[in-house]
Amino acid sequence: MGKMSPEDKLAAVERYLNGKESSRTVAADFGISHRYLLGLVKQYQHNGVEVFVRRYTNYTKAFKLDVLNYMTENGTSFNETAAIFNIAGASSIQNWKKQFETLGEDALQPKKKGRQSMKKESTKQPKNGVPSEKCGFTTLRDFF
Repeated sequence: MGKMSPEDKLAAVERYLNGKESSRTVAADFGISHRYLLGLVKQYQHNGVEVFVRRYTNYTKAFKLDVLNYMTENGTSFNETAAIFNIAGASSIQNWKKQFETLGEDALQPKKKGRQSMKKESTKQPKNGVPSEKCGFTTLRDFF
């Protein structure tokens, strides 16, 4: 199955929380892994229905450091930490940790989203029509 709609996520979580079916059974019906389902359940338990609404956030450097410090101090997993801080995916925290360990604190600065602007290089020639670079010829006769 492709991406799940928020309604499908909520339906899967509620079916599992009813206690009549195992995580593997519910996950198989929705075409997802049972671990993914358990992650959804954990996020739902910490943050309610709003966790299933797609959000685009740009986390600050301070927030990322707080998340990493919390995870280290309390020994929580990536999934638990994501659920506690209402972060859409645990993989974001994994990336932050890797960046912090390899490149340091400055690597956690938020990056601009979207495409970079393409600045055109100046291709104007001087007003006299002669390129500014010297070509090594003094007259046109020397060229031919």
